[in-house]
Amino acid sequence: MLEQQERDEEKRASLAIILPLAVTGFIVAAGCWTLFAVVGVHLRAELALTGVQFGILLAAPMASGALLAIPAGLAAQRYGARAVMLACLTGLALCMVLFLVANHFISYLIVASGLGLAGGFYSAGLQFVTSHCETRQMGLVLGLFGSGVTGAGLSYYLVPLFHYAYTWQGVPLAYLVVLLLVITLLVLVTEADRQESARIPPLQHLLLMLRQGKALWFCLYFGVVAGSFFSLALWLPDFLSAQLRVDPGAGAGLAQWFVIPGALAQIAGGGLSDIYGSVKVVTRSLTLCLLALAGLALPSATLFVSGGEGVVAMQFALPLMLESLMVVILGIAMGCAMGGLQRKVILANRDQAALFAGFLLVAACSVAFVLLVVFAAIYQWLGASGAVFTILLLLLSASLILLVKNLHRFANY
Repeated sequence: MLEQQERDEEKRASLAIILPLAVTGFIVAAGCWTLFAVVGVHLRAELALTGVQFGILLAAPMASGALLAIPAGLAAQRYGARAVMLACLTGLALCMVLFLVANHFISYLIVASGLGLAGGFYSAGLQFVTSHCETRQMGLVLGLFGSGVTGAGLSYYLVPLFHYAYTWQGVPLAYLVVLLLVITLLVLVTEADRQESARIPPLQHLLLMLRQGKALWFCLYFGVVAGSFFSLALWLPDFLSAQLRVDPGAGAGLAQWFVIPGALAQIAGGGLSDIYGSVKVVTRSLTLCLLALAGLALPSATLFVSGGEGVVAMQFALPLMLESLMVVILGIAMGCAMGGLQRKVILANRDQAALFAGFLLVAACSVAFVLLVVFAAIYQWLGASGAVFTILLLLLSASLILLVKNLHRFANY
């Protein structure tokens, strides 16, 4: 009993050091991951990109993140999470160097693809923190780590700031300096944990575990919710600047009210799941998502009424304040659902945490990539940028229906 208490105290002490450092690293990595959400708006004007080219540029980090997530998870189990985290941060630093010398669409696309290393950091970092926490705190710790997505808000803040003060090209240099600082801290403060290295089961065994443990369904649900969140976070700066006829900096500033509350809500989603269970938190969060999306999907309309004094135009649209509130609510609800789903999968597969984090990220990045291309195509060919909310409404509605329909299958999972 005394030895167990000492081990628990040692775990808590190490977690107090490791968790803030891992979250800081993920904040910076997420900031790099979503850099083109704001910089892409400037590049779109400078390089005269088409809507589809712009969508591909936004989606490239998602696609490469999906490709790297599982290999990074396997490498974290084989060589240790710390080594993979350092490799991913170093790769992101090299991407920032390439960003400084890029000058045409292909070179920027190469840089955007390299930013998918942030996904590898997520897979390894999740393994890093779960190996130092207790089961009863799993949801809260995972939520805290997942809240590092707030780093996306760094780009929304830094790019306009540098653009007004100097030039947006200074942002990669700022990220490069911060990345080097985080790498240095990670090397100096942490030590390689030999216990992280483990035998990797054969692929057939992993697929069998995924299917029999019913983790596949929750990975898919997480992919839909997180993919919707990522795609909307990347799309909103350009959408808001065009919708409200404001400059890209102002559009990016408004998009923070979706990204940051949503990212922080993962803490609440994970913590509440520790108390009430993941499924209950996820179903209620998705219901709130649908209510917010239903309001945002309502099209604005203009009614022309012919009267004695001529034609009178009557406009019907949601007040800007109400629409903004719905965007905030949508972000919070998505964040809570992500926190609950993430806990559900990782808690049931703790020994393979990095690998299953890879599965989660593959699902999320794949959905985000497809949605971003669809958003861009709709905007280019139909000019209906607001239709993105209708697409997300249908997608999340189908997910909630399937989840509720199959609740009895997950009773003991």
